[in-house]
Amino acid sequence: MDFFTPIVKEEVQHPNFKLLSSLKHRTYDIDEFKRWADGFVDRDNKIVKEFQTTFNSSFWEIYLYALFKEYGFEIDFSHRSPDFILKAKNIDFVVEATTANASQDKPKEWDMALSFEEIQKIDLNLMNKESIIRLSNSIMSKYKKYKANYSTLDHVKNKPFIIAVGPFEQQFFSMQYDRAIKALLYDYYVDEESYLANPKIYPDGPPAIELGSVEKDNGRELLLGFFNDDQMAEVSAIMFTNSATWAKASARGAYFAGISKPLTYLWASEPHGAHKLRILSSEDYLEPINAGLQIYHNPYAKKPLDPEIFRKSGVVQNYIENNGEWVHEGRNDALQIRIMLPLPSNISRNTQ
Repeated sequence: MDFFTPIVKEEVQHPNFKLLSSLKHRTYDIDEFKRWADGFVDRDNKIVKEFQTTFNSSFWEIYLYALFKEYGFEIDFSHRSPDFILKAKNIDFVVEATTANASQDKPKEWDMALSFEEIQKIDLNLMNKESIIRLSNSIMSKYKKYKANYSTLDHVKNKPFIIAVGPFEQQFFSMQYDRAIKALLYDYYVDEESYLANPKIYPDGPPAIELGSVEKDNGRELLLGFFNDDQMAEVSAIMFTNSATWAKASARGAYFAGISKPLTYLWASEPHGAHKLRILSSEDYLEPINAGLQIYHNPYAKKPLDPEIFRKSGVVQNYIENNGEWVHEGRNDALQIRIMLPLPSNISRNTQ
């Protein structure tokens, strides 16, 4: 399947696709994406056109396909929908892909000046609020589609249903880590702005608070805590990662091509999962496909998803044990944020 030979006019090509087209001399990340897509079945005969015109949703679907291949899942392409009918460890389950996208009247994710100075200007609370709203819209859309359509399909009935949402909703979307999605699903918000304003008050790191709701641009209140009761019991879990971007293909492609480039990460550390800077070389480190993956289980799910299915080093899972205790598996050793920027001169390149 040829994703990169243009089949649409330049004026309708997505900015991300145009950027890739301008980098044809740098083939290693394109080669990696082709490895991800190898074997994918385009049941609707439209994914190449969508890749070239809208980009993010088709990129996200190909990333998920590569992830499921890496896990060794059986993938059933005999049905047109939902996106993935899967089998793992003799368990059948369904994954529907969606993306959180920018609202029409706000800046788009591709239109930004990448620099540490710009990152430092970000108001994390405003960024996370926007992410919460856009993630909510995408998840609710797929939930309604499940209720109205998917739930009636024989190949979907009685199987765990997972919504896999990729965030592309604003500039610097990849900086959000888990702040917005945890607030949306569990009303658990990590208030980093309060911590940054006065870190001495919070020796154990940023405080976690309940927001209850956030106000949308139209003035309506969005109630948080989708998974705090049975309102979405048909959804077994939410899959999420802020690190499945083209930078992952670039980092992995450089490794396979033997190209040396610095890879800068904020990585969770013991004992509470605080950010730790790690600077590695693409020659020596192959970023796993699953690095940064997060699974949020619904404790009220009618068809719970077994955490064993996605259990792997580097994957964060949130679920309740049989004894009623919350488990935050893997949160203290996981990729939180990848920073694809030149480092300021005052930061050591030898950090591990």
